[in-house]
Amino acid sequence: MSKLSASLKTLINAPFARPGPTAAPPRIADVYRSIARDAAKKNVGSQPWITFSAAATITLNSPDALAVLWRVASDQQPTPALAPVASAELIREVGLKCIGFNGIPRTINVLGSFRNSGLPQDIVAQLATTPTRAPTAEGLSETTERGLGLWRSVYAGVDVKLLEKLAESHPDLPVHILNSHYGPLFTDPPNHAAGGLATVGRALTSLVAIACLRAQTGVGPQVVSHIFGLRKAVSDGSWLLNGEAGASAEDRESVRGVDWLATDEGSEWLLQSIDRIVGALGGSNFAGGGEGDAPKAKL
Repeated sequence: MSKLSASLKTLINAPFARPGPTAAPPRIADVYRSIARDAAKKNVGSQPWITFSAAATITLNSPDALAVLWRVASDQQPTPALAPVASAELIREVGLKCIGFNGIPRTINVLGSFRNSGLPQDIVAQLATTPTRAPTAEGLSETTERGLGLWRSVYAGVDVKLLEKLAESHPDLPVHILNSHYGPLFTDPPNHAAGGLATVGRALTSLVAIACLRAQTGVGPQVVSHIFGLRKAVSDGSWLLNGEAGASAEDRESVRGVDWLATDEGSEWLLQSIDRIVGALGGSNFAGGGEGDAPKAKL
């Protein structure tokens, strides 16, 4: 195979194309710590604030900042927000679910760098290595049902109408959304956590969606949809992994404060916290605009 020409490589790596990851600014640790302090004051648990912070950081393609977030989340002074391996697993699982909102490339690049250079080797050695989402003929119908169940929870009241509308755009659009994202990705397979992988359930998945979409910019209607989706998780009880009656103390702690985040006041704080991360990392690199863009052709 022939090599790329020097001019082609120069064009690929042109500054206006922003070919590399987003650098972590010196003050990003202070931003994460401030969000963590605010969360504690508002009785929002560690896993919710780490989840939306990680999703926003991954969306903006900053593996160095993701490593900073892990250090803040795992800070042992005075007590850790989350144990170091547990926080790494949570961030990895959030990164996987970001695929459904950001696409595959950012997750590949950010999680690869996070593992290879962002984490100490003793933590890497303890990370789970057994996959849980490999498709099987026997599990196909169950995966489809999980996806439909999540879709109905997020879009309760308009779930059928929305699928019909999506199919008008392309007949395979709802098929792909349900069977490639909502079923196998956004929901957790049975025994998912048995090998050490983190559980990002119904409520935290809504936080991933809101953070990714807000950080992208340009997709306001989808931000609205998933804020309502978060509220519906609280109203239908699915924000607690095993329902109100069966939720363990550990389950409740993993989503502590999510019911407040679903209120107007809580959602405003959530969006403002995401905006602080976006601002610190230099703004969205999804939508165009700004001095870094390619020069416009003259008419």
